[in-house]
Amino acid sequence: MQLFGVDIGGTGIKGAPVDLDRGDLAQERHKVLTPQPATPEGVAGCVVEVVRHFDWDGPVGVTFPGVVTGGTIRTAANMDPGWIGVEAADRLSQRLGGRPVTVLNDADAAGVAEMAYGAGKGRGGTVMMLTLGTGIGSALFTDGHLVANTELGHLELKGHDAEKRASVKAKEDQDLSWERWARRLQKYLEHVEMLFSPDLFILGGGVSRKPEKFLPLIEGIRAEIVPAVLQNNAGIVGAAMAARTSAPR
Repeated sequence: MQLFGVDIGGTGIKGAPVDLDRGDLAQERHKVLTPQPATPEGVAGCVVEVVRHFDWDGPVGVTFPGVVTGGTIRTAANMDPGWIGVEAADRLSQRLGGRPVTVLNDADAAGVAEMAYGAGKGRGGTVMMLTLGTGIGSALFTDGHLVANTELGHLELKGHDAEKRASVKAKEDQDLSWERWARRLQKYLEHVEMLFSPDLFILGGGVSRKPEKFLPLIEGIRAEIVPAVLQNNAGIVGAAMAARTSAPR
């Protein structure tokens, strides 16, 4: 079975058809840059561009970097504030010619995909998926059940949102070495571990392609730490999984 997933990020919007039997992209993903400012109208246009690139005509799942309840956007830390209160599922469905659209938090989507097909498959207990990119997204699972919209990138760390210190964007903007960034990431993981005592951390986002650069530098965390198997495609796969709710049986 194939369904379509779109992953909206602070810097890029990417999507592809997904083979849900394999949990992998059915075609090479198509990516466009996130417009700046990332307004609802501008981002919606990019989503349409990604979907039309594949001539897709069916249900679409879409991730959003913020709290999403019932298809409505509640927070938009790394996007234009005009998103707050927007019924995104309805708006994107209209822009896509009435195709059914399901919208969910981006890290939740990535986590659901990793639990089904990747590093969390078959794992019980408490699992914490963290997506490291423009910000830090989080997805919390207890015995395989998702606790939605945790948004733990906004925990306070040294007087700042944690993602302002330990995201990949912070590493790039502040020209941090892998060693310095790993120390910041370790402090963040220590804080999350104190609060939730996970059995497993799954680290995703684009940086998961380079685990050898930073994972050996992280010490003192009791939980197992592994890179995401689906890497930066996890959000697309999770979005397509969410689209099943509106797919014909």
